[in-house]
Formats: sequence, C-alpha cells, structure tokens
Amino acid sequence: MEINPEAHYKRLGQNIAQIRAKRKMSQYQLAKEIFTDQSNLARIEDGKVNPTVKTLIKISTVLKCSVKDFFDF
Repeated sequence: MEINPEAHYKRLGQNIAQIRAKRKMSQYQLAKEIFTDQSNLARIEDGKVNPTVKTLIKISTVLKCSVKDFFDF
C-alpha cells in the first residue's frame, strides 16, 4: 500500500477550512487569533504544508473543536 502524505495534508486542510467556515470566521481572523500570517494559514488549508501539532492545537482551540475533528477522513 502506497502512502500519499500530500493527499492527507489536502484533506486535513479542507476539514480545517470547513470548520472555520461553519464558525463564520475568515482566514484573516483565524490567522490573527493563532498569531500567524494569513498566507501561512492559506497554505495549511490548501494542503501545501504539514502543520505542526502545536499549530493544530492553536487552531482547534480558537475554533472550539477537537484536533481529531481535523482528521475525520
């Protein structure tokens, strides 16, 4: 079985974006709350980077959800 980490990054980012949208929060607002640039958050949501656990915890705290919700795929 071949592992494709980029596909997982993409799905992870999509889940973060969906949860953020449900909370009616812009990328800019979330980025500001987690002390990062909007461009960095955009790369996470586009699945172009592998976010650290620390970053995922920050995002989940602001979005009031569990980190495991990001991995629901």
